[in-house]
Amino acid sequence: MTTPPRLMTRVKRPLATAAAAALVLPLTVAAVAPAAASTVLVDRGWPPYPGSSGYVSPYATTSSLDTTEATDEQSAGLVTITSEVEFGAGEAAGSGIVIGSDGLVVTNHHVVEGATSIRVTVVTTGRTYDAEVLGTNAKRDVAVLRLEDASGLATASTDVSGVAVGEDVTAVGDAGGDGGALTAAAGTVTDTNHPITVSDEQTGAAHRLTQLIEVDADVIPGDSGGALLEPDGNVVGMNVAASAGSANITGYVIPIKRVLRIAAHVIAGEQTASITLGYDAFLGVSLAGTGTALAGVVDGGAAADAGLSAGDTITSLGGTSVTTYVQLQKAVAAHDPGDSVRVTWTDASGAPHSATVTLGRAPVA
Repeated sequence: MTTPPRLMTRVKRPLATAAAAALVLPLTVAAVAPAAASTVLVDRGWPPYPGSSGYVSPYATTSSLDTTEATDEQSAGLVTITSEVEFGAGEAAGSGIVIGSDGLVVTNHHVVEGATSIRVTVVTTGRTYDAEVLGTNAKRDVAVLRLEDASGLATASTDVSGVAVGEDVTAVGDAGGDGGALTAAAGTVTDTNHPITVSDEQTGAAHRLTQLIEVDADVIPGDSGGALLEPDGNVVGMNVAASAGSANITGYVIPIKRVLRIAAHVIAGEQTASITLGYDAFLGVSLAGTGTALAGVVDGGAAADAGLSAGDTITSLGGTSVTTYVQLQKAVAAHDPGDSVRVTWTDASGAPHSATVTLGRAPVA
């Protein structure tokens, strides 16, 4: 049975246990890694996937890959991206495309999903920047980043006119997620309108990535967010997924016209049903059940700084009484990162407490 395609983020080390990951919930229980679907296996890079064990490459070796080191011309306007996931529970690596000389970069949403800090390195200069997420479209798997204190960056040349079946192309990205020089995988376009299905293994929710470019190039983990180039060097798409478990690798690419259209909405500050801008507010607690009793707090988070700890029960936030997890979610969601709010709670003995806290910034949703 052929292993279905997967998203191509390189996970450098596994996420911590579910209990630890649950500590990152202001608005969701945890940022979970998507997994098996009917046609596509989605994860943050390496397995685990059904039938596997451990975080290892889905490819037995790299010696059989038809790739070369990318040239300076092929690397122009491209970056590598390293994210700390869930406050140090893991790290992920991918690629990105510079679309603005002032530090605007596009990549896949799944490259930065769950990120609590992001570092971006411009390949041709070697300079590294801290980055923040301006906005995402999870449905289309696109994210827009801004590099801090960046200016005068070389941008990628793009061609929005599309590609044709049989056209020669080259997929470029940080294959293997090891940083340094990028890798180029030459191939041809085999389809210009290919759909794949992705699913969340914990919720079972599924959605489709449609109208993708399909290529017979050796796209592997770490290439996510990288560029698909025409022979003249213009970017025609952004790498997003690839098949696994077979010597014959098929890559899937989002047309650059769609990527740039989504980026334009994000840059203009247009939040829609599919586009999320910025970050959610973050209290930094893990709940013991459906109520508001705490199982733990995130070190350095707002709740921990206020003195809350496991066994406490939150009774109100920002003047709103809360008795359930959903109510607490809504109370936090009504605020922005940096807002000061009053929190009241009782400790394990029933004694009341209160404090004013400054809400933090949640992991990328």
